[in-house]
Amino acid sequence: MKSFFLALLKSRAGLFGFVLVVVFVLAALFAPYLGLPVPTRSNLVARMAPPTWTGLFSPGAHPFGTDELGRDILSRIVYGSRVTLTIATAAVVLGGIVGTLLGIVAGYYRGMVDRVLMRIVDIQLALPLMLLALLVIAALGPSTTNLVVVLALTSWLRYARIIRGQVLALREREFILSAHAIGAGTWRIMIKHLLPNVLTPALVVATLELARIIIMDAALSFLGLGVQPPNPSWGRMLADGRVYISTAWWIVTFPGLAILLTVLSVNLLGDWLRDYFDPKLRTMR
Repeated sequence: MKSFFLALLKSRAGLFGFVLVVVFVLAALFAPYLGLPVPTRSNLVARMAPPTWTGLFSPGAHPFGTDELGRDILSRIVYGSRVTLTIATAAVVLGGIVGTLLGIVAGYYRGMVDRVLMRIVDIQLALPLMLLALLVIAALGPSTTNLVVVLALTSWLRYARIIRGQVLALREREFILSAHAIGAGTWRIMIKHLLPNVLTPALVVATLELARIIIMDAALSFLGLGVQPPNPSWGRMLADGRVYISTAWWIVTFPGLAILLTVLSVNLLGDWLRDYFDPKLRTMR
């Protein structure tokens, strides 16, 4: 653990991404204790008030201004991070579990099992993932649970492909052959010997998938198929504020920056984790 953080301190990009991720996570966890206004409370007197630091008249303390209903944008961004990060994390975990297990099964059994699972992956990858998500959400109806399931459905493919490749290489290693020789069962080999050795690449994939899922969540919310009002959502904030972009730029600018910084930080951290756990890439760096 000490060597991990020492290596992180030596990487500016990785450290920057790590710090931003920690800031967003802490803000999401402790949002109720930050003394922010209620994110769903309207105040038409302060409707479309500019940020207080611009020097323009702004009734009340609104560092990021207010939206078309007078709701505090900073509060809605912070509370929206709780919704976005919860959905994205749940989808990544669900997709990771399914994809990792299927990848282990495909790589270990090979043959017909491998061919069937990989053809399913190929077929789903051939479909535009956003179109698939739109169709499923439209059929099941917009809700948080359905959104998590749909995002996980678009996420398990990459885990399955990468973990399968890892297992194909691992199954011929000496410790797996030794486990076979002493009579270890199939599931014992897969769970006790293969799974711990593929958790590292699965973790790297998870960080990169988290960024993609945050963008997909924002896109679905922008289209009205994500988290439903009055719960704040970054994508929904962009959709509601797009008609005021010429008169109240802050309504869409700050939610857009929140999405940008979150995705950037997760990608930077994911790239660093990939380099850290891959000795070849670490040597090249």
